[in-house]
Amino acid sequence: MTTETDATAPTEPVRFDTKIAVLLRDDLQPWQRLNVTAFLVSGIGSEVPEVIGEPYADADGTAYLPMFRQPVLVFEGTKETLTAAHRRAQSRSLPQSVFTSDLFTTGNDRDNRAAVRAVPGDQLDLVGLAVHGPRNAVDKVLKGARMHP
Repeated sequence: MTTETDATAPTEPVRFDTKIAVLLRDDLQPWQRLNVTAFLVSGIGSEVPEVIGEPYADADGTAYLPMFRQPVLVFEGTKETLTAAHRRAQSRSLPQSVFTSDLFTTGNDRDNRAAVRAVPGDQLDLVGLAVHGPRNAVDKVLKGARMHP
């Protein structure tokens, strides 16, 4: 990551070799979509630290937390689309986080992990997943999904 100031930064668009994507089931309520997205991307940021940029600061010197250094693209699809994407991400060994329907009924991290652990991977009732990897690999994982409206 460069340490150039905004005034001296190059003006051409930045292209990333990798992609961060979230795939949500298309039958979720709006509050569920937001909640699931927030949980899913936290997994990517914690396990793939190179996607996190530098901390922010305003003109007054107030510090803010760093965020992803690249966009997060959000897609939607059917239950079958999520199942296929999950399988393709696994076959490509891409880092992914998952959110199952069971997690709407739990209230803490320990119970969340236990709910996922209790179900074989090919039987998870996925409502969302996040994936990070090379752009073309992520595009293949998301085959059949559409951009979230």
